[in-house]
Amino acid sequence: MAKQHPIIIQGGMGVAVSSWQLARAVAKTGHLGVVSGTALDGVLARVLQDGDPGGHARRALAHFPSPAMAQRVLDAYFLEGGRPAGQPYRPHPMLTISPRRSAIELSLAGNFVEVWLAKEGHDGVVGINFLEKIQTATLSAVLGAMLAGVDYVLMGAGIPKEMPRVLTDIAHGRPAHLDIAVTNQSRTHVAALNPHTYLGDELPPLRRPIFLAIISLHVLGGYLARDPEIRPDGFVVEGPVAGGHSAPPRGTMRLDETGQPVYSAKDEADLTKMAALGLPFWLAGAWSTPEKVAAARAAGAEGVQCGTVFALASDSGLTDELRGRLLDELRAGTLVVRNDPLASPTGFPFKVAELSGTMAEPERYEARNRICDLGYLRAPVEKPDGTIIYRCASEPVHMFVKKGGDIAETVGRKCLCNALFANIGMPQLRKDSYAEEPAITLGQDLEGAEGLLRAYPGGWDATQAVEWLLSAVEQPSAE
Repeated sequence: MAKQHPIIIQGGMGVAVSSWQLARAVAKTGHLGVVSGTALDGVLARVLQDGDPGGHARRALAHFPSPAMAQRVLDAYFLEGGRPAGQPYRPHPMLTISPRRSAIELSLAGNFVEVWLAKEGHDGVVGINFLEKIQTATLSAVLGAMLAGVDYVLMGAGIPKEMPRVLTDIAHGRPAHLDIAVTNQSRTHVAALNPHTYLGDELPPLRRPIFLAIISLHVLGGYLARDPEIRPDGFVVEGPVAGGHSAPPRGTMRLDETGQPVYSAKDEADLTKMAALGLPFWLAGAWSTPEKVAAARAAGAEGVQCGTVFALASDSGLTDELRGRLLDELRAGTLVVRNDPLASPTGFPFKVAELSGTMAEPERYEARNRICDLGYLRAPVEKPDGTIIYRCASEPVHMFVKKGGDIAETVGRKCLCNALFANIGMPQLRKDSYAEEPAITLGQDLEGAEGLLRAYPGGWDATQAVEWLLSAVEQPSAE
């Protein structure tokens, strides 16, 4: 474990945009490299079906505590030489409140592989970022990451009050439980995972990672900090312009003339009150310049969490083509990131870069046949007979309505799951030869990316980004 907290946290972005390659590069600088923990079961399944270029996934799986489980995953998904041209990816099982064993095993393996590769060959610290909204994946994803020795767990997009207990229970090899939010519930629904059920005598000793809750306001920080049962080890305080999902404005949602949510001073955290909580915290959203890093430190923060400057780094999981086009737009001063209040089926505002040839274009969104075949953002719903079904506001409208959903909730919703896989060059292919198209999320504050582009006109890597961010900060001496 680190002797001191890092100053820079590289944010967990998208589906494998915060890839193991990016996290590893940041961790090797002595700061916190973070892999995205979203959909890592699907990432591993698709990497293996693409033939596992470089053999990285298979190298990691060779270190998985259960060789038999690793072999089952390989037998199910690995294709020597990769898929034939035009062949769609094979579907993988969706995670539910009570998932099939095959779904759990793929999730354990996927999270293990990403963290293990990020930690390979150095002694830096690596974290994993989860969304509280994706509850059905949480327990297996956490166990998989902890099997690989993850150092930090970060969670946002909700109130992660159960995570301290979950991490402690899994670290002790005890069954972990998580209350699942279910629409129309008449009783409490609980997901459970016993590490011994899946690994038995192969379960190694586990170390509890440091837990950072991603929050938007000091009020929530105070709520979590006051109770030892739900208190995190620290916070990331994320402002409204940060990339990906963000908290909606406090009070009644108001939109400006461009259709974006209007935020006010009520949506800004009081940093004095954050410091008074006595827990370490980092600032995110418009804190990605050397001057802002120094200002964050002066305000009592450990440092900052940055996303956009790392998403645009050459080490990130974005395809070279998409990254190149984004940098071209940045050079031209034409890159715009919109805070779309409707795009995400979660109901949280979601930042989308307005890049041509992507789902940001309304006509491309309208032309796509709605389908929900990955299901990470589905919400469980209790039927009158007590059984559970799953629905997503981005699925076909008639299916959503048939499941009791309000048709108004489907308006403007985009299939983020499929789009985020397209961002990293793993788009699903449909029978009509349609390839799913990307939807890129970045932060709305581009000052840091513009500064890095001036310093590195041809683009930059993660190491250069870290060095640039720290250029106005006096580094604490290592002991």
